[in-house]
Amino acid sequence: MTTESHHPGLQRPALHTQPPRGASAWVEIDVAAIAANVRELRRRSSPAQLMAVVKADAYGHGVDVAARAALAGGAQWLGVAQLSEAIELRDSGIDAPLLSWIYPPEADLATAIRRDITLGIGARAHLASVARAARAVGRAATVHLKVDTGLGRGGVLEDLDAVLDDLAPLLAEGALTMGGTWSHFAFADAPDHPTVRAQQERFGEVLRLMEARGIPTGVAHLANSAATLTNPSAHFDMVRPGLAIYGLSPVPDLGRPEDFGLREAMRVRARLTTVKRARAGQGVSYAHQYVTDRDTVLGIVPVGYADGVPRSASSAGPVRVGERTLTVAGRICMDQFVVDLGPDFDGAEGDVVTLLGVGVAGEPTAQDWAVAAGTINYEIVTRMGPRLPRVVVGEA
Repeated sequence: MTTESHHPGLQRPALHTQPPRGASAWVEIDVAAIAANVRELRRRSSPAQLMAVVKADAYGHGVDVAARAALAGGAQWLGVAQLSEAIELRDSGIDAPLLSWIYPPEADLATAIRRDITLGIGARAHLASVARAARAVGRAATVHLKVDTGLGRGGVLEDLDAVLDDLAPLLAEGALTMGGTWSHFAFADAPDHPTVRAQQERFGEVLRLMEARGIPTGVAHLANSAATLTNPSAHFDMVRPGLAIYGLSPVPDLGRPEDFGLREAMRVRARLTTVKRARAGQGVSYAHQYVTDRDTVLGIVPVGYADGVPRSASSAGPVRVGERTLTVAGRICMDQFVVDLGPDFDGAEGDVVTLLGVGVAGEPTAQDWAVAAGTINYEIVTRMGPRLPRVVVGEA
């Protein structure tokens, strides 16, 4: 199987069932792990429904295969940020309930309504835009009202009363159908932070206000991955995990993936393209940030920051070579980096190394790379680029 997205404005890596002939590097996606993670998250959050967030090409895992695996695992909803992502899912034949919440004023909302895409409403102006499109199409648009309970980003904030004033007649007219109400935490990964309780209480106040005004709240959802795992009182009618679906811990200070019953779903592998001997004192890569301290063997790994390997992990990123975990030697370049294989290395060009694994048999993890790069594990998996073909393993 080889497929590739040709949706306008989207560049997706090709999908395969085995590494393409001649590929120097690739990403393996374990769809069975994604399905198993969804089942575990559903077990933890029952009786709440579950929306699997598959935005940003499913956090780098491939939106189509990840969405199907999540649905196979029991997800009732899918969520994406960009409207183009939602349309791509519909084009691929997925007809599950689908929420999209980021779109510009000139977005083709009529197409979204025709394709049964639920639209997030995060500002008063969104109401008028969606209502106009619904009238043009001749059918009601289903919406989820987003309220800003403390994140200070998207969502209705000070003008909530005015938005509810506008919303009521649009519901009565039949231009809009109220499908849900939602918000997003600022500190869900710090469950004891005072803002967590404050946002949860504010969300409850908004739901009660809407009910008092006769406006249906629909499905209420607040919990992201961290809150799904650590804060059952925030589950409401539906949870909305993203990162945890892919087997990564949103709270690495509180637990590893396996502590939450999760399995990491992504491996990044590459073949050594060059293996050569170098003498002690040899500078390696740009600016000679690394200098060999003895006669040794150097290996070239053919991925770089153009593929999503963070340059900030230079001289720090872990790589599994055989039974050893080594460290990037010197600067990570656009298309490649170097590892010091040691003087006794007996491998050769073509040997497979693992940049990113699932934490078994000493494999480096996304969290290991996040620490090395000074970032978060979300960014590590999401930034893996389209030059790296995705190889689908397992069955959902």
